Amino acid sequence: MREGPSGPVPPSHNPDLPPAGRVSLPAPHVLVADEDPVASGALAWLLREQGYQVTSVSERRRLIDALEHSRPDLLLVDVENLGPDGEQLLERVKRDERWRDVPIVVATPLPSNGKASAALVPPRVADDYVTKPFRVPELLARIHTQLRAQSELRSARAALAAARAELERAREDVANNRQIVDILNEVTGELSAAEIYRILVRRVSRALGLSRCSVVLASAGDAVGIVVASCEDLRTPNLEIRLERYPEIVAALENQRYVLVRDVQSDQLFEQVRKVWVEEAIDVPIRSVAALPFSIDRWRSGVLVLKSERYERNLTQYDVEFAETVLNAAVAAIKRAQALESTRADNRRLEALATTDPLTRLLNRRALLERLSREVDRAKRYQSLLTLLLLDIDHFKRINDERGHLVGDGVLRQIGALVEASVRTVDIAARYGGEEFVLILPETSQEGGIIFAERLRESIERYPFDATGEEPLHLTASIGVATFPSPRVDSTEDLFARADEALYRAKSSGRNQVRT
Repeated sequence: MREGPSGPVPPSHNPDLPPAGRVSLPAPHVLVADEDPVASGALAWLLREQGYQVTSVSERRRLIDALEHSRPDLLLVDVENLGPDGEQLLERVKRDERWRDVPIVVATPLPSNGKASAALVPPRVADDYVTKPFRVPELLARIHTQLRAQSELRSARAALAAARAELERAREDVANNRQIVDILNEVTGELSAAEIYRILVRRVSRALGLSRCSVVLASAGDAVGIVVASCEDLRTPNLEIRLERYPEIVAALENQRYVLVRDVQSDQLFEQVRKVWVEEAIDVPIRSVAALPFSIDRWRSGVLVLKSERYERNLTQYDVEFAETVLNAAVAAIKRAQALESTRADNRRLEALATTDPLTRLLNRRALLERLSREVDRAKRYQSLLTLLLLDIDHFKRINDERGHLVGDGVLRQIGALVEASVRTVDIAARYGGEEFVLILPETSQEGGIIFAERLRESIERYPFDATGEEPLHLTASIGVATFPSPRVDSTEDLFARADEALYRAKSSGRNQVRT
């Protein structure tokens, strides 16, 4: 939070604020856990100014009670006030079914050397971190991002639950009819719409003893329909037909009700079409016909058409009801497949949101720590080498101060692109925080890591960074290199510590260097 002459500057005076404050009713509820009453009060005031509901708790032992009574949407907790059993306390919160979806943002102190350090609380407990003293835009952006991710996750789960409930209702509706159950078992799998249409016409025609059954996609007012499935000829899908020759389809689409014609040779609906048959000398061997309209969504609708020939029986109301039950189940299966695919897409998007740095599109800190732990375990298991590079942009603060944060963000994006273009497919690139980046190089010795780091350092030094209309920027980077296993490197923590020490040596020796 920026300081004014008499305290924090209200967020409304800060032009760099993200749109996190523009929340819709009901306002998200944030629980602030901080034993410092001054800090807690300032945070509560800031968040309320942004439209959030805020509950503060100053005693660690009252955190669980506060969660039970306030039922917050997000927990913002100061890691320094958690005490020695703070990690276990937050793990208890995460394990509790009532709060498993409540994101936890942990405030961590910024070390005296000014560089970000490994989180004091592991990623399995905290969803995100923010350094102290707070920068208001960063704090609000992280809270906004976590609340948005939580909302999307809940929506995805609700959609999945609704899809499952719909499937259960469809199964219950047809429990008393074995033939329909058999058909449903075939169409309720994870099939495409085209596959469900083909199963529908084949099974309905077989159950009713009909030689003609088809699905035609069309909407009211269309001149042409598309036959997407037909038991008469399964080899010719997507056949176009002129709807003026099929009055039963036109009537079903216009009225959105089924049409049952027991005798096409005498029914008034076919009067004009019969004249065309006579004029064109067409022998139509159809005895009766039924058309059942359906709708998948606002853009897709159609008709299930049943026909009996001269030597077959007339279609009955029972045939229509049977076909309608199966058709409804098929449509539900198509909608369900769409809902499941939408849910999968949402889950993929949420996974990317949880593991990707939104600015550089590289892995974020949380995903990096998880991947690094797995890579170190793999190196131990296969007795292979693993090299880590810790890269810091030299004098980056000067860019923000002199050119502004928009230019600084643009530089970080370009650095991310350079890093991503430099690595192999097996390598792992991440933004560690601020202007620091981490590269994990599996199966790479220290010598190979140094060569790679020098090549990357030279690429950054030569690159003309776009400064949005101004003269291009020319930057340098300092890189620390550490390898696992090596002396004093037996764990993930050791690897990070040695790389951080090497980076410090590169900075102390004049920057724009690679050090081990």
